[in-house]
Amino acid sequence: MLPETDPIHKVTIIPRGRALGLTQQLPMDEKHTYPKRYLLDSLAVLMGGRAAEELVLEEKTSGAGNDIERATETARKMICQWGMSERLGPLAFGQKEEQIFLGREFAQHKDYSEETAVLIDQEIREVVTEAYEKAKKILTDNMNTLHALAEALLERETLVEREIEAIIAGDFPKSAETEEEETKEDAKTKDATRAPGKLEPLPS
Repeated sequence: MLPETDPIHKVTIIPRGRALGLTQQLPMDEKHTYPKRYLLDSLAVLMGGRAAEELVLEEKTSGAGNDIERATETARKMICQWGMSERLGPLAFGQKEEQIFLGREFAQHKDYSEETAVLIDQEIREVVTEAYEKAKKILTDNMNTLHALAEALLERETLVEREIEAIIAGDFPKSAETEEEETKEDAKTKDATRAPGKLEPLPS
C-alpha cells in the first residue's frame, strides 16, 4: 500500500510508558539519506491513526498526538532543512546557533522574513494534510482489512509482520474460540431453517 516505507515489524495495543500502543517499523537496510518519496509515505503512516479515528470512531482523540507531532516535525525538516519544497526551493531556513552557556543547547535563529515564514507554514500544512488525505483514502479503500486488524489485535494484543501480512492477504487463521462461535451460529441457523420431516406410517 505504501511501498516506499519501512515494513511493519510489530503492532501492539499493550501500553508502554505513556504510549497506549506501538507500531514498530524496521528498515530493510541501513539508511544514511532519505528520499522524498520515503518521507512522504512515512508521513502517511504517521497520520494513519488520526485518519482511522475519524473514519471508524467519527471522533478525534489525543491518542494520535505523538504521531501528529512527529509528522509535523518531519515536514518542517523537509521544508526548512532538506530543501524539499517546490515553492521555496533548495534552501535552508532557520540557522542553528550553539549556546555554550546553556549547556551546548541549540537555538533556532530566524534568518528569513515574515513573508517567508508564512510560506513555510503553508508548505508544512500542505505536506501534512496531503499525507493525512493519502492515509484516509488507503483506509477507506481497505476498510475490511482495517477491521480485521483491529479484531485480531483485540484478540491477541500483539501482531508480528507475518500475521499482519496474512490478514492483509485474507489468509489469517481464525482462533479456536472464533471458529467455535461461528460453528455454533451455523448450527443455530441450520436448525432454524430446517423444515420438519414427514412422519412415515407405522407398518400394520
